[in-house]
Amino acid sequence: MKILRTRSFEREFIKLPSAIRERFVQKLGSFLSDPFHPSLRSKKMQGRIDIWEVSITMNYRFTFDRDGGVIHLRRISIHDILSWSTSDVDHI
Repeated sequence: MKILRTRSFEREFIKLPSAIRERFVQKLGSFLSDPFHPSLRSKKMQGRIDIWEVSITMNYRFTFDRDGGVIHLRRISIHDILSWSTSDVDHI
């Protein structure tokens, strides 16, 4: 499985507290084993056709979509920002 990150994801990731970045790395391992493991609380984003969100903590999430065998990591931020963001499209 190939993983690509959008520029938005990369910019947001750098700004995260180090503890959240470390937690993301742990969650990413679980995600790669089973993207829909119950501990990740993966679900489709409301109002989006093919974009999913995954919990890092109760407050932080990342979003992704799939295109065949490629996963695009789209955004990573606090839950409220991802919920209202309508500009979730970015170039990889």
